[in-house]
Amino acid sequence: MMRAISVALCLVLALGVGRTLADPVDRAKSVIRAQIQAFIEDDAEAAYSFASPGIRAKFPDQAVFFEMVKKSYQHLYRPGNFAFGRSKRVGDEVIQEVLISGADGKDWTAIYELVPQPDGSYRINGVMMVQTAPGPAL
Repeated sequence: MMRAISVALCLVLALGVGRTLADPVDRAKSVIRAQIQAFIEDDAEAAYSFASPGIRAKFPDQAVFFEMVKKSYQHLYRPGNFAFGRSKRVGDEVIQEVLISGADGKDWTAIYELVPQPDGSYRINGVMMVQTAPGPAL
């Protein structure tokens, strides 16, 4: 009896984990988190690995890609803090907000577009940075 309960519990946990990993929004967040971590660690190869084929066509060299990020997306390259905001699916694509407290003390919203790949993974196809208006003083 106890063994049957243990097996059932393991199956429920496994199914729950599988469902979480299968969710496109969760997979997209995982890709974004991993790329930001690669930026923080100055790991150009890892950061570039999360770029879509379209981005790789524009930046066929990981060093050029990494330099572009450093210059044009400083708040992603060195975020103070970040958290996930709203997300939505548009067809097979995922649009994900990332709320960033920049190292400069300003708040930013990065709007990510992620596209599915033939293997079921997601890759980053573009990011738009928007400076966020400050909230009321606390």
